[in-house]
Amino acid sequence: MHRVKLLIFDWDGTLSDSAAMIVGAMQRAITDLNLPPRPDQAIRELIGLGLNEGLTLLYPDIELKALRGLLDSYRAQWLSEGAGEAPLFPGSLEALQRLHGEGYRLAIATGKSRRGLNRSLRHHGELAGLIINSRTADETLSKPDPLMLRELLADEQLQPEEALMIGDTEYDLAMARAIGMRSVGVLCGVHHPERLLDAGAHCLLDGVCDLPGWLSTARA
Repeated sequence: MHRVKLLIFDWDGTLSDSAAMIVGAMQRAITDLNLPPRPDQAIRELIGLGLNEGLTLLYPDIELKALRGLLDSYRAQWLSEGAGEAPLFPGSLEALQRLHGEGYRLAIATGKSRRGLNRSLRHHGELAGLIINSRTADETLSKPDPLMLRELLADEQLQPEEALMIGDTEYDLAMARAIGMRSVGVLCGVHHPERLLDAGAHCLLDGVCDLPGWLSTARA
């Protein structure tokens, strides 16, 4: 851990307590388009993937082109001015402020769209000022492909062992493992501990709020 300079965070389910809002927006979009119903848990399982990839898994028998209406309806639900913005998990902002003060560089790798992430960062301005770089699923390949991590490393001129991925899903941790980057799983999101460990989590924490203390211990 002494070599780690860059901390890369997932957004939904890791920094932002947004699962309920995502599921609600998707369910309203499904209803609007009269598509076959899906249980809330099926939608929760796909949080973290890019929207195209999630839709394909949610409706494997329907061509993605035919699902464009769902995609557009979901984005309208999620990005509408009246939709609000999900809160950060308690202690997340303070944890990132502490890590930034300790000299770590902070980045985001998310399944959100660029428009969606920018909207979230505008809302959470104090956190946005700490982030030096980010990648979204609509401007690179979706998780669990590790391309977004490779691009962040290239931008920062770092090797995989000089970065740490922090996320709440197996998709986050699997993309880190694919390039030899260590990862931390947080239990405040959507995937169970066993899935996070199977995907390669170096350790599990209750939330990002516990990361500064764990890093201090790991570096001792």
